[in-house]
Amino acid sequence: MSSNVMIKGTKSGIILVLDKEADWDTLKQEIGEKFRTSSDFLGDAEKAISFQGRDLTNEQQQEVIDIIHENCKLEILCVLEEDPKKEEAFAKTLEAKLMEKENNTGFFFKGNLRSGQVLDVETSIIILGDVNAGAKVVSKGNVIILGSLKGNVFAGSAGNVDAFVVALDMNPVQIRIADTIARSPDEAPKKKKERETKIAFWEDGNIYIEPLDKDVIGDIRLS
Repeated sequence: MSSNVMIKGTKSGIILVLDKEADWDTLKQEIGEKFRTSSDFLGDAEKAISFQGRDLTNEQQQEVIDIIHENCKLEILCVLEEDPKKEEAFAKTLEAKLMEKENNTGFFFKGNLRSGQVLDVETSIIILGDVNAGAKVVSKGNVIILGSLKGNVFAGSAGNVDAFVVALDMNPVQIRIADTIARSPDEAPKKKKERETKIAFWEDGNIYIEPLDKDVIGDIRLS
């Protein structure tokens, strides 16, 4: 069997050793053959992978992972960029990826949402930016905006009344939590107030907006 490709298995990951001088297309073919013939031995585990012997671009790494998935039952969860010799490094990386996969409870978005833009997610979301007038955020969980909220937010979109909305500057057009809707007053406030972090939450069929302090944080219900 060709020595251009070598698979080294550890408890938590795979080290794929690739010949530096081999033609890339030939190498890909041999990778497929190697994993196909080793499929029964490798099983259907979830593993991290690292590459040795040859520097690969991100595109080449993805090509290799696709080839592995096509030729065996392994699921490659992540690529370990650092020296993978120590099993501890593999185990730590794999554990983090499994936790991210199995407990996907939050999502980050960095940037400002402009008028007409809609951000719709299955989980809770933290937005590092502003939600401007005409923009909309929809989440089955909570919505935390580290910026200004001037548009529309729909939290708990699957009916979760324990969902909440937090913004550093709370001035929404509309907030909806589950089936309850709250709208901002038609008239703009006459005097501009200082920015104050506030939370919008559902209670007894109504949406309340209050300053976010320690007492309120203690009462937050996380589902």
